[in-house]
Amino acid sequence: MIETIRRQIPYSEFDYQVLMDCLKDYAHPRDKVSDLLRKGHITRIKKGLYVFGEKYRQGSVSREVLANLMYGPSYISLDYALHYYGLIPERVEALTSVSLGRSRRFFTPAGLFIYRMIPLESFRIGMDSVELEDGRSFLIATPEKALADKIRDSRGANISTQRDMKTYLFENLRIDKDTLVELSSERIDKIAEGYRSQRIRMLARLIKRLKAR
Repeated sequence: MIETIRRQIPYSEFDYQVLMDCLKDYAHPRDKVSDLLRKGHITRIKKGLYVFGEKYRQGSVSREVLANLMYGPSYISLDYALHYYGLIPERVEALTSVSLGRSRRFFTPAGLFIYRMIPLESFRIGMDSVELEDGRSFLIATPEKALADKIRDSRGANISTQRDMKTYLFENLRIDKDTLVELSSERIDKIAEGYRSQRIRMLARLIKRLKAR
């Protein structure tokens, strides 16, 4: 049975509906799912989301793809995206995303997944798609949006002046100045409009000043 399912599902990650389609000819498909889980042929990441067991995987499991599937609508952003783009030096274990749904945390066999709720107006701005070699793809914030999301999410940080912003970026986040000036201040201004955020406007002004030097 598992060999037949493996041939029908092209990737390592799949949801409940895809699995049910593969088991539609069985009289009791839910019992078959339980059997597959018990034997370790598949692993439940969370309710309704699965990956194949190691023996039946073709390639590695993409945590980025799982993040998009796990809770949505959402896309990867914040710390994980900042590290993905090389903006911050520290390795980030939790996979962080922004979503239109309420903020959530999921502790799963594939690690910790964190989702932060943002308004629709800012959710629509600064989203990009990354296609993997095997045809899979995932949604992730642009570098500008990931940084803006992080600043907006750090509500406890004391950022009211340009000096505060520099301290936060260069000392707290340890962002390299040369990397920061590569970001588009125009894109950040648009993101600030979606958030209606003075902090993010301040970030855009800082980048403009650094570029002018």
